[in-house]
Amino acid sequence: MALCAWSPKARFGVAVLATSVAIETLALPVKAMQVQVSPSTPQLGDTLAVTVEYDTPGDASPKVTVGQRTYPAFPIGENRYRALLPTTPLDRPGTLQLKVRGDRESSQIAVNLRNRRFPTQSIWLPPGKDEDLSDYEFNRVDAFKQLVTPQKYWQGPFLKPNNGPVTTIYGVRRYYNGKFANDYYHRGVDYAGAYGSPVIAPAAGRVALIGREANGFLVHGNCIGIDHGQGVESIFLHLSKILVKEGDLVKAGQVIGAVGATGAATGPHLHWGLYVDGQAVDPQPWRSKGFE
Repeated sequence: MALCAWSPKARFGVAVLATSVAIETLALPVKAMQVQVSPSTPQLGDTLAVTVEYDTPGDASPKVTVGQRTYPAFPIGENRYRALLPTTPLDRPGTLQLKVRGDRESSQIAVNLRNRRFPTQSIWLPPGKDEDLSDYEFNRVDAFKQLVTPQKYWQGPFLKPNNGPVTTIYGVRRYYNGKFANDYYHRGVDYAGAYGSPVIAPAAGRVALIGREANGFLVHGNCIGIDHGQGVESIFLHLSKILVKEGDLVKAGQVIGAVGATGAATGPHLHWGLYVDGQAVDPQPWRSKGFE
């Protein structure tokens, strides 16, 4: 549309229009959903915390999706939610595309997942060691690892479950009889505690799994699984004693068992595995800073 020659009336009309536009611009709403990812530069094995905050109350829990999987988000404060995303040594480093969907908005965030070098071990198994084992043991442990209860039991950083020195760190890869095991990594931390030394709960939770070697737990041995809530679980293997029962609520630092050599163990030690949404993650960040 062509503009006519200037006149007082025209100038006034334009001024009114400009004022109207300015007011309308100032009145635009701020973004209703804020998303933060921590750590900002994660590496393989880290747990990612995705925090979502709404500027108004009443919105439903957001959905956090990576690839084909959607992770649950739980309330952690007023209008604030948090989802925990696991990464493992089997993941491919590079760009992770996180999709966050709220009631009124969606957001897509690119996170660079850094590579990490893991030590390797060579294991030589004699013939006959690949014998068939009962599915009972693994079915029960797998079901335990998939628990996602809404209540959050833990507070603050996790404690060291035994005072023994660490002999095998998280993420070690292995060669079996000279062949690299593509789908294997050490899914926890091993402590070389003395036989019978106490094992403590690293954080509060509910005992959701008790397995005994006498009842068919030939690999895990005597073991305890603690549900810390919101998809976070700890499992303790090869115990000589179990001092709790399924359904017990335990506190951080409570003695729950003793170091042993039951199951597939060549000597006394404690294996502590930490799982987030069914995947074994590095426990170290949970001990050093925690995830509130």
